Amino acid sequence: MSPEIITLLILLSASILFFTEVIPIPVTAMAVPVALSLTGILESEAAFSYWGNQWVMLFLAMFIVGEGVFRTGFAGYIGERILRLAGGSSTRFLILIMFVIGIMSAFLNNTGTTAVFLPIVISMSHKKGMSPRTVLMPVAYAASLGGTMTVIGTPPNAIINSTLETYSLEAFGFFEFARVGGVMFVAGIIFLTLGKKFLPEDEEFEADPESLNIDRGEIRHDKMKRSMAILLLVLVAMITGFISLLTAAMLGAVLTIISGCITVDEAFSAVNWTTIFLFAGMLPLGTAMEKTGSALMIAEGITSYASHPLLIFAAIFLITVFLTNFMSNTATSALMAPIGIEVAMAAGMNPHPLLLGVAMASSCCFLTPVATPPNALVLGPADYSFIDYLKTGWMLQIMVFILAMIFIPLFFPF
Repeated sequence: MSPEIITLLILLSASILFFTEVIPIPVTAMAVPVALSLTGILESEAAFSYWGNQWVMLFLAMFIVGEGVFRTGFAGYIGERILRLAGGSSTRFLILIMFVIGIMSAFLNNTGTTAVFLPIVISMSHKKGMSPRTVLMPVAYAASLGGTMTVIGTPPNAIINSTLETYSLEAFGFFEFARVGGVMFVAGIIFLTLGKKFLPEDEEFEADPESLNIDRGEIRHDKMKRSMAILLLVLVAMITGFISLLTAAMLGAVLTIISGCITVDEAFSAVNWTTIFLFAGMLPLGTAMEKTGSALMIAEGITSYASHPLLIFAAIFLITVFLTNFMSNTATSALMAPIGIEVAMAAGMNPHPLLLGVAMASSCCFLTPVATPPNALVLGPADYSFIDYLKTGWMLQIMVFILAMIFIPLFFPF
């Protein structure tokens, strides 16, 4: 059997396992480099080398920095300020909470932001007399949309940059994703505010006037200024480039622990290991698809049916959306990124708009709870069903596709 067919079979097997979750997602990701090594597609050193990949380590560090920000009480502080600014208006409250969580997701990772803000949002909702079912889905969607604006906001953006670097192509800058992600974020907030009739409701909900008394373990308020200073240092370093992204993130993680903002045990528990395992396990598959030519096979299949750049872009975007709504967005972006590059090369196109399309399609998925980590995180606390996501998300999904078709080619011509 040829190497390209073996690689495609590994890809297909991984996709099926991600879809069905017959075995845990991190285990499937771990099995991919094992399979690539056992079949001789990649040398074992290459197959497992991505555990030290800069984007894997960058996200690990930022999980720790983000935990420091939250453990020192900053999240609760923000919650109280939101309630004051919202006054008696539920609409203003919804706009403010979506905006704040979206912006924080751009700099602290959308998964971590959603996880830590979840109990605070539930408490604020009760105090405002609003059902968490009405608030948590917009929060999840805002976190996903906000995460698209920077290279560290969501794993797919980092995977896209890593794939571009694998092909010796120029990676996107820290804020370049925001050209399109920012448009989608603002449009999403407007839609979710005006389209409240699409949001799930809870007829049996009763308001709880209690304030933000949430058991979040030890909150080190005296360390809040330290954690904010560390975060500011990291962001300034990343944005200006006077320290490399990875060095800045690791410096922030080290300072967060040394300064007493969090303990070593809290740092370990703060890391979303599923994200880390998906990164490290799936990235070598892109290398294998490039090496064996399997990505080129898929690319030629797509370009044989679509020749116009806009149609090719639409095909890549919609395939990514379909896959992401049923499997991890991190895994989907890792699978689709090398295909996008090969499609662009086969069609004589600039690969950057296609790769940006993959990034946006991987993160802006709203139709199922498994599409993105924020979607999954609110499923249980709000007692949502699959149908709730479909009812709320279908128009937003169409809107994101239309915006991508307009703005990505505008900022990154084919």
